[in-house]
Amino acid sequence: MTYTAAKHRASYTYDADLEMKDAGLIAADAAWGVGGTARVLDVGTGRFCGKCVLDVSAMEIASGDERYTFIIQGSSSPTFASDIVILAALPVGDGSTIGTAFGGSGVDVDDLAGRYVLPFTNERNNTYYRYIRGWTDVAGSIASGINFTAFVAKD
Repeated sequence: MTYTAAKHRASYTYDADLEMKDAGLIAADAAWGVGGTARVLDVGTGRFCGKCVLDVSAMEIASGDERYTFIIQGSSSPTFASDIVILAALPVGDGSTIGTAFGGSGVDVDDLAGRYVLPFTNERNNTYYRYIRGWTDVAGSIASGINFTAFVAKD
């Protein structure tokens, strides 16, 4: 199945083996899962480049202080018991809250439901991390949270 973003005409091939998160609300920090089970992808021992495609169906920003950071983590452990690094991150939510979190960067546009694409590689500081997973860091006064699905598309 191929998904196409209408505005930019970018398309990404969906592969069920690369699904990172199925639909469901997140209102607190959490690893992503599919079917109620934590999802860890084995991307092999070499360099892997891809994009995490995130389709957000709902995002609460009613209090004006909500921030959700989509994180791609890597590890040499298939259980993520140790050796965990951040490979890529994308904050979404209340614009001024994001701006404040990033040192007064001037960000002031609130994010909405829609498609977000997070490019990443499994390499950090000349080390390849064989296992990857998604994580959401949640900050602010959260009543309902954020609902999204995610999958990896290979470059």
